[in-house]
Amino acid sequence: MSVKNLIFIGGTMGAGKTAVARQLLKDLPACVMLDGDWCWMADPFVVNDETKEMVTGNITYMLSQFLDCAAYENVVFCWVMDHQSIIDELMMRLKEQTSVDFRFFDFSLVLSPEALEERLTKDVETGIREPDIIDRSIARQPLYNEIDSVKIDVSNCTPKEAAGQIIAAVYPKDYSTNS
Repeated sequence: MSVKNLIFIGGTMGAGKTAVARQLLKDLPACVMLDGDWCWMADPFVVNDETKEMVTGNITYMLSQFLDCAAYENVVFCWVMDHQSIIDELMMRLKEQTSVDFRFFDFSLVLSPEALEERLTKDVETGIREPDIIDRSIARQPLYNEIDSVKIDVSNCTPKEAAGQIIAAVYPKDYSTNS
């Protein structure tokens, strides 16, 4: 088997990370996907040193298991990841937990405040999210400018189109999706 690909997709709430990751799951060969939210779904949602350690351990355990499994060539991970330190910590732990060679790709989905507000407003209207998400997400958006990642502007982009841009970066030579 060739070297594996580990693909991180970050972005603020409502940017479309999960939709793009699900599209990659369909379009990439031998692919597995992990949404970081699955590793920290709790009520009440508590953020402190203990819970941060727990979720980081959960994520790196799952990703290392996926990387170690011979069945998968592409491992896709999506999560908010709004600080470089989060990505650096996950990568440090992964390198300690797996001996598998992999190429690392880091993408951040970015979009205009207007496009983000429009998306989140639809989510609020359908009951998927609470109204306070709009201001919190818009305020978080500039943090992605500080992250060492490839930025993909999804303001006017479908998940399929964004996934195509990621695929072109991961497989730059004549790779076409399974559409």
